Amino acid sequence: MGLSLALVAGCGGGGATPPAASNAFFSITPGGSTIDTNCTGCNATGTHGSALEQFAAVLPGGGAAEVIWSVSGGDAVAGPGTVTRDGQYSPPSYLTADRVQVVVTAALKSEPRIQASAVLTVSPGFLQPLTPENVTLGPGGTINVSGTLAEAGGGATIRFALSDTPAGAGGGAGSLSAPVCQRTGKAFTACTVTYTAPAVIPAVAVNYIVATAGASPARTEAAVLLNAAGISSNPMGHQGPLPVPMALGSSGGNNSDFDQTGTSIVDCCSGTLGALLQDANGLQYLLSNNHILARSDHASPGDEIVQPGLIDNNCTPNGDGPGTVPVASLTQWLPLLSPQTNVDAAIAQVASHTVDPTGSILELGARLPDGTLAAAPPGISSSGGKGEIASLQMHVAKSGRTTGLTCGAVSAIGVDVSVDYYRDCAETKPYLTKQFTNQIGLSGDRFSDAGDSGALVVDAGSAEPVGLYFAGGTDTAGVVQGMANPVSEVLSELGAQSGGSTSYTFAGGADHAVSCLSFGDSTIAAAQGRALSDGEIARVQQSLPVARQWISPAAGILGVAMGKSSDHPGEAAVIVYVDEATHSAIPPLAAGVRTVIIPTTARAVALGAAPMSVSLIDADNLSSTALSQALTVKRQRVRDLMMQYPAFFGLGVGQSLDNPREAALVIYVDRRQLPAVLPTVIGGVRTRYVVMDRLHVTRSYATPFEARGHCMPHEESEVHSAAFTRSRMLPLP
Repeated sequence: MGLSLALVAGCGGGGATPPAASNAFFSITPGGSTIDTNCTGCNATGTHGSALEQFAAVLPGGGAAEVIWSVSGGDAVAGPGTVTRDGQYSPPSYLTADRVQVVVTAALKSEPRIQASAVLTVSPGFLQPLTPENVTLGPGGTINVSGTLAEAGGGATIRFALSDTPAGAGGGAGSLSAPVCQRTGKAFTACTVTYTAPAVIPAVAVNYIVATAGASPARTEAAVLLNAAGISSNPMGHQGPLPVPMALGSSGGNNSDFDQTGTSIVDCCSGTLGALLQDANGLQYLLSNNHILARSDHASPGDEIVQPGLIDNNCTPNGDGPGTVPVASLTQWLPLLSPQTNVDAAIAQVASHTVDPTGSILELGARLPDGTLAAAPPGISSSGGKGEIASLQMHVAKSGRTTGLTCGAVSAIGVDVSVDYYRDCAETKPYLTKQFTNQIGLSGDRFSDAGDSGALVVDAGSAEPVGLYFAGGTDTAGVVQGMANPVSEVLSELGAQSGGSTSYTFAGGADHAVSCLSFGDSTIAAAQGRALSDGEIARVQQSLPVARQWISPAAGILGVAMGKSSDHPGEAAVIVYVDEATHSAIPPLAAGVRTVIIPTTARAVALGAAPMSVSLIDADNLSSTALSQALTVKRQRVRDLMMQYPAFFGLGVGQSLDNPREAALVIYVDRRQLPAVLPTVIGGVRTRYVVMDRLHVTRSYATPFEARGHCMPHEESEVHSAAFTRSRMLPLP
């Protein structure tokens, strides 16, 4: 008998009159608050991104009271949520009303009858990003955009608005229809709006459809890339069933990639079927990540690989119901647990007539008459199917399950990075933290999201394979930071695992450009938009007298000014203006403060018209000498730095954003453990900091909920995460 999908309900709930928030013995802080279920960005968040509220019981003298925590009230079906013994409250995963009240109670351990309580108002937050979360449209193009609230029942409505920015401050081109919402007691509230692009688009521009609900500060948005060329690209075409022989870049995964409780499936995982390999005998294989095809080392040879993945089929495996097609059988994977492996890769031998034998990938081809992009094989003519080596600022593209065809850039090379893996989709069972060396760092707005793991990264100018995407997330500036295994190492390790008796190459065709538009990279803009603290302003003011001594028009140093660092957002810097026709050598620090080197003209400096920051678009490539020196420093210092700074989880080499003529150590820093002071220069090399959550490939903002009895069954709904690259689906309670 097949496994059943979990139908979850609860039978409790109701309100209560709580004790006061304080008594003669202790008080609770906060005494009252509001919180959103599954709201990303509007509350404190836990390890899996779920909303939290931290409570404390305080003695009159200021010390901590020893108490026992409990919760009551809450939703009639979903319950009140949970509270830990340390007072950390998590709301339920969904509601059946627009808002409910939860009572958090603390009782003295020494005398439980002495209690104090706080009342929380809980409202639904966004459970998933808008669908699609990014889209490309030409003049007059239309798209339906949908949002979902973590609420079954109730009367809440999602509001949609156009904006020039993700924050929803107004503006935006095009028009929106009135939203249409579906509300039932057996499914989350879903609202859909139709966006129509303007009839005339003068230049490429990004607009945002921003969604809000009720009085909640929660918001989420879809990015619309407008272009005069008439290109139309919608990632939804990557997520459903495809006709066979199918193109790649689509949803897929292991048919057994789900979590179960008893005989019930409680959630599931999938990713992207990335590319097609072939051996010397002409046999062909799907290529994706180990954690997509081989379930992070927990699969068995011969496991069915299905399209679409289970997340796009209501967690229904092939054999338990319709909707998926077996397209390959798991053949080989490189064990993550082995210290000898340095890539996250697996292959599956394709079934007869299921996969396009040319290796075509969705949207990798040219624009068709209707504006959509054709599928096309990757380019292999200049590399013989072995792929290219990544270089800094290389323009790259990927075609993935969730964000479709997107473009970005190689932001770091030689990256040593640690990535967390789990045994289950819900991330409740840690497996290992894998250390990878010499990986490829990628960045770009909207470049990837949940479910894009396994996508092939290609050179946008030739479609030659460059990397296999396996992990990523979003930094504090809102820019996607991704990691890819170099394809040369993927092919080499797969061949070596067979004892050298088998070699693999990519299936493909002639090199060709990819018709890919970019959503941009807001790293520098976000850094320059960040306000400086009074302490940082004082630091840079004290350093200016030292920097002024450098001014020498004869030497090409035209002036100095107070500015901001883009290598370390929030840190002050001394701007040094240099003659754009010279290559003046400027120290990376002035009296301990970072320097920003801006090429310009004497006239611009005199008129006060010189820029305040640097652009990488027109920057020269790093010299081979500068790159080699930085890579040497990185190799010499990486182990000691990661031991000295536990918050460092990745270290590679890129271009400095403060002086693109110089290399920088690109350091990935855990935003939850951010040190108070970070080195500005290491081994004579500038440092550039990327602050974000630690990388782990199965991170989700939704947590599984306990099956408590079936008073009120609910249908299933999909959950995505904005900060990881293997998508997981959680059936709705």
